[in-house]
Amino acid sequence: MSFGARSLAALAAGMALTALACPAALAGPAALAGPAAAGVRAAGAAHTTKPASPPRPGSSAARRVGGPLMASRGVVVREPADNARPLPDIPSSAWVIANATTGQVLAARDPHGQYGPASTLKVLTAVTLIPLLNPNGMVVASRLATSQQPTSAGLITGRAYRVSDLFRALLLISGNDAAVALAQGTGSLAGGVALINAEARHLQAYDEVAKTPNGLPAAGQVTSAYDEALIARQALAMPAFMTYDSTLAARLELAPRRWETMVNQNYLLTRYRGGIGGKIGWTVKSEATYVGLARRNGVTLIATVLHCTSLQEITSAEQLLDWGFAMNGRVRPVGTLVSPLAATAAVTHVRSAAKPARVAQPRPQNGGRGSAAGYGLAAGGLAVAALGLGALATTRRRHVAERRPH
Repeated sequence: MSFGARSLAALAAGMALTALACPAALAGPAALAGPAAAGVRAAGAAHTTKPASPPRPGSSAARRVGGPLMASRGVVVREPADNARPLPDIPSSAWVIANATTGQVLAARDPHGQYGPASTLKVLTAVTLIPLLNPNGMVVASRLATSQQPTSAGLITGRAYRVSDLFRALLLISGNDAAVALAQGTGSLAGGVALINAEARHLQAYDEVAKTPNGLPAAGQVTSAYDEALIARQALAMPAFMTYDSTLAARLELAPRRWETMVNQNYLLTRYRGGIGGKIGWTVKSEATYVGLARRNGVTLIATVLHCTSLQEITSAEQLLDWGFAMNGRVRPVGTLVSPLAATAAVTHVRSAAKPARVAQPRPQNGGRGSAAGYGLAAGGLAVAALGLGALATTRRRHVAERRPH
């Protein structure tokens, strides 16, 4: 489904968003198409029929989405009789390895088991809000946004921030404050969370229950490895998401002449051959969570990992991806990543109670030259050039020393 179609779907459901993206402002597939977008069939290209009513999260009907083997609570794989590469034994309660292009689930463990998402929920937040918020619009950080602990980005109450900068803060450094600010950009936090849950239903991610836009601990907030793969597949079909998510480093002006360099926490981008994106997460209860995206020789794979031993999540995903690239086309699939519902079906799930947000006007662009500090955005929302790749290792060492919820 194109960005324009999804924006119109939300409008048809009665959304009044002052930060709605117009066709000229929102970078569509043609404007942002590049290596990260090549070779992935749009997840919305083939729509399925809306069921009579969405399955209840955790129900037997929800566990069967994607095929009967997806209801298994153990490991499911159909290895060939000869020369099969053994599945890696990873320290994770649930995982999925799937082909993003074909939708084939190559192997899984407890794919529909419900676990805390931690900050991998931010992938769904971005998938939901990127088509709706003007990347050049300005959102004022509320006290609620800046009071998130940990804040991550360090937004300042009352300051206006560009939407595109907030999406970078969301995906590069897991900004909990940025997530709340973006959700409030729809008109209210409650309205933003309602949209996030509506998008989950649209993607047929029926295990997903979002209580917050950032994944910080909340009663009843759950996801599944299968649902995270569905969401990741949709993200792969969104060039704007992939541009944000694959940016190695960017600068954020927190206040006049006060800049923060944001270094992408996902070292799959630089350490793993073919890594093109992903998102890490961690809380005490959820433990480590991860979504990893990689492409080799025209094959794009998704690895999702939940309830994993801390600091082993990316390594675990790398092992699953290695297995997937070795065995893709050699194993019979154990399930399928289902396609999103048709737009008309998704509209029925969208809440229309959100009120217009108070959004500041875009800042002057200094004659189109960017700021004096040399930080500027292309009109199409292209990523900032990488700043200091070696800082990725430094960032990882910091998390080893002290891991905070993100």
